[in-house]
Amino acid sequence: MSTDVLHHDEPVMGTVVSIDIYPSKLSRDAEILALARARMTLHRVDAVFSTYREHSPISRLRRGEIALDEAPAEVAEVLDLCKVVREMSEGWFDPWAMPGGVDPTGLVKGWSVQRVLHELVVAGVEIASVNAGGDIATTGVPRGLDRWRFGVQDPFFTDRLVCIVKVLGAIATSGSYTRGAHLIDPRSRRAVVGVASATVVGSDLTIADGLATALAVAGPALLGAIERAGCLGFVITSEGMQHFSPDFPFADINQEAGPEPQ
Repeated sequence: MSTDVLHHDEPVMGTVVSIDIYPSKLSRDAEILALARARMTLHRVDAVFSTYREHSPISRLRRGEIALDEAPAEVAEVLDLCKVVREMSEGWFDPWAMPGGVDPTGLVKGWSVQRVLHELVVAGVEIASVNAGGDIATTGVPRGLDRWRFGVQDPFFTDRLVCIVKVLGAIATSGSYTRGAHLIDPRSRRAVVGVASATVVGSDLTIADGLATALAVAGPALLGAIERAGCLGFVITSEGMQHFSPDFPFADINQEAGPEPQ
């Protein structure tokens, strides 16, 4: 049984993925082996889904060089999940409306993190978090806490937290404050600055990630759809107004945030 948190940062998918494995019944050697398998999973996802890799299967699919049934099975799995989230979001999340062809980027990061977490759980890890640029999936809860606590960055003052959120499961945040107007309105097919920041919490990061992307485009009007999908949302508009689901799990701002602030 290990006594310290095993932490690892892996640069992949255009961001840094942080993996924290907390002490459990596993030996340190078993934790390191689980971490190695998780890293392999990340690099496999990057190889298949990176739109920055000219010869990745998703890039070749976008250019029409291969058909869906010629791509790795993961591509069909992710696109099926995209269809589910497109329906949940009332069409505000739509990878088929992206310039240059289908682009599941708004969901695949959450899917990959959830997949990595699954690999850790299968290996026997009981308490862990996986964080890809603020999109976080968790299993178990660190000793002494009832839920994880993560900080959400203030979109106007990025050296501050706007709030702390209590999480069981997953949390995803999307917005234009770090990457500019990269979000696409699927109806006009133009880049928009929908809101300053949109956060979704739920049980599964795949769904939460896609819905956070949709919420960042559609704005507060989509909160009802987020809740019907079994998640909770928090939106900060470009004017600084805050809108959120009635039961959104804010923590006391004076409490300490979790080990991986967004």
